[in-house]
This record gives sequence, C-alpha cells and structure tokens, in this order.
Amino acid sequence: MSLVVYLAALVLALAWLLLFRRPGPGRRDPLAMSTCAAVALGALVFACAAPPTLSAVNRLTGVPNFGAPLTYGVMSAYSCSLVILLINWRGGSREVVRRRVGRAVAAYAALIVAIVVLFALADADTERLTDLDTYYADTPGMREMIVLYLLGHSAATLVMSVMCRRWAREVTGLLRTGLRLIMAGVLLDVVGFQLTKYTAVAARWTGHDLDVLSTVVAPPLASLAALLCAAGYVLPRLAPLVAAHWHSIGDYRVLGVLWDGVRFASTAPRQPRTWWRPPRARLHWREVSIHDALLALAPYFDDGVRERALAAALEEGRDAHGARVAAEAAMVADAARRAAAGAVPTDPPSGYRLHATEVSGTSGLVDLAREFARSPLVTGACEGTVRATPR
Repeated sequence: MSLVVYLAALVLALAWLLLFRRPGPGRRDPLAMSTCAAVALGALVFACAAPPTLSAVNRLTGVPNFGAPLTYGVMSAYSCSLVILLINWRGGSREVVRRRVGRAVAAYAALIVAIVVLFALADADTERLTDLDTYYADTPGMREMIVLYLLGHSAATLVMSVMCRRWAREVTGLLRTGLRLIMAGVLLDVVGFQLTKYTAVAARWTGHDLDVLSTVVAPPLASLAALLCAAGYVLPRLAPLVAAHWHSIGDYRVLGVLWDGVRFASTAPRQPRTWWRPPRARLHWREVSIHDALLALAPYFDDGVRERALAAALEEGRDAHGARVAAEAAMVADAARRAAAGAVPTDPPSGYRLHATEVSGTSGLVDLAREFARSPLVTGACEGTVRATPR
C-alpha cells in the first residue's frame, strides 16, 4: 500500500512543480495560487497517510497515533483547498469570491480544531498504522474524530460535484474536459474511498469485521481518484502551455536550416549554456539571432536576384505569398553566399524589407526557413544561377 500512496504523492508533487514553474506574475493569480495549493496539499495528504510516514511521525513526537490527526487535518485542509479552487475557478465579483473563500476557510478551520481536540481527549495508546479507522471506530473521541474527517471530505466532494456538473453545461474545450475528469475523480472517491470507509466503520459499530474495505480497497482507489481530480485541475492550466512548448520545438527545428545558413553573420550573444532551457526560450533566442544575422546581411541583398526568383516562382504556379517568400529565401541565400565569400555589399543598397521581419511572431521566419530548406531557387541562388524560365 505504501508504494501506491507514495506514487500518488510523487505524481501530484510533479504536477505542482510544473504549475509552480510558470512565470512569476502568473503564480500570483488567485486561480494559479489555489491550483498550486490544492495539488501540493493533495501530495502532502498521501505522503502523510503512508504507514512509514505515520510511524516516523509517531516516533518523532512520542505520541502514539499522532500521525492520525496530522493526516486528517491535512486532508481537511486539502478538502478546503478544493472548494476554494472551485470558487476561484468559477469566478465572480471580488467581494463574492472573498466571502465564499472566507466561509470555506472558517468551516474547515473549525473542523481541524475539532479533530485535534477530539484526539487529545481520546484514549488511543495503541499504535495503528493501517487500520486506525476501524480499530478505534468504537472508541469515544476517536469515533467522533473519524466521522468528522469523513464528513468534511464528503462535504467537499458534494460541493465539487454540484459545482462541476452545473459549470460543465456552460463551458467547452479543455475546461469542460477538466471538469469531466474532476467529476470522474469525485465519483471514484465517493464509491472507492468514502463508501468503503463508512461501510467498514459502520460494520465495526454493528460487531462485524469489514476492515479489508478500509485497509486494502480504499487506499489505491483514493489515490486514483485524487490523480483524476488533479489531472482535471491541471489540464486546463498546463495543456495550452504544453501545446505552446510543443509548437516551439517544431519551429525551433524548422529554423535550424536557416540558422545554419546565416549564423556566421550573427553578432548576437551565444545561447546560455544551461542543463535545461524551456523550448520557448530556445526559440526566442534563435529568432533573435536570425533577425540579427538578416540585419547584418541586408547590405548584400540584391533586388535583381529576388525579382528573377519571384518571376520563376510565379511561372511555376506558386501563389503570390509563396512566390514572395521563395524569392526572399533566394535573395537571403545569395546574400549569405556573397558575404561569406568576402564580396563587397550591393551598391546601391537594396533597402528591401523581408516579410519575415515585418510580421510578429515566428511565422514569417518559419515560412522563410522552409523555403530556404527546400526551394530549388535557393540552390540556384547559392550557385549564383537564378534565372527566370524563358518565355
């Protein structure tokens, strides 16, 4: 059981790290902060609930079963964070959000205090690492503490299910997918964790032994439910970022051919040597460096080469935009060839501005790089043989 619980904690911790690595201003957003808090507390719950952790806490504090109120308190805080996350996710006026968050914090703070007080009043001197809920189900103080933490968790899942079900009808895309994952996690939590715990505890009250539901069935299902909920919370936040990085990786590779052809002319600083840099940062560096190289090659631009390449591209049946980009790629290739050979700049200078330097983002450079890599006009420009097809 410990392996399953620790694995769930590790996955949640990794999700928290991914969220926390977002830029500073984004982390100060209430929604981002509540998402990070919920995922971090979820990881902490599973880390605290593992028997080795419980044993270590009990040993360090010198109080048998001290890990129980600690775990239940963290679990209650996690339940509260889920409610707060949904409140921030749902949005509304600042005053309404603040009032709702305040109510949730007050309710679960009172619950945590009650858990601690009940444990202090209870007689629980026998350490139980895996079956505390059922072993102490009939013990005064412990009995109420166990029921309270379960009810607090049930209340949070009830609020989550109602809010997610209503909201899922109003949204689309990744947000709806995230809400459906959360609802699936909530359903699995209700069936696989809460019902099994309630059943096992109630069985003890009636003199029966169904401890296996609490000790064997509930932990892995609770772990899976938490992972589904975490995926639902994280997906709408991380998926666009992951997609942007994936797109950046593709653009970075496409720009590689163009960069290889003009890098000798760039005076931009070298890319910092670090063990890992985000794809978007690498793409930005390459984009800036290529622009710097194109600026250095501008004195070598030959309008004659570009016009001949444009005529040839149009005669091949290319559309106006494609022909223009192909002609510009041929002109850049010719300029790079002559600059590398030490030729004198074009006199008079061209003054032509590349389309790639006129548009925002990397789309213009990517189009130029693709033509630079595949167009026969670029090959002809590199050889100095660009000609229009005779009419």
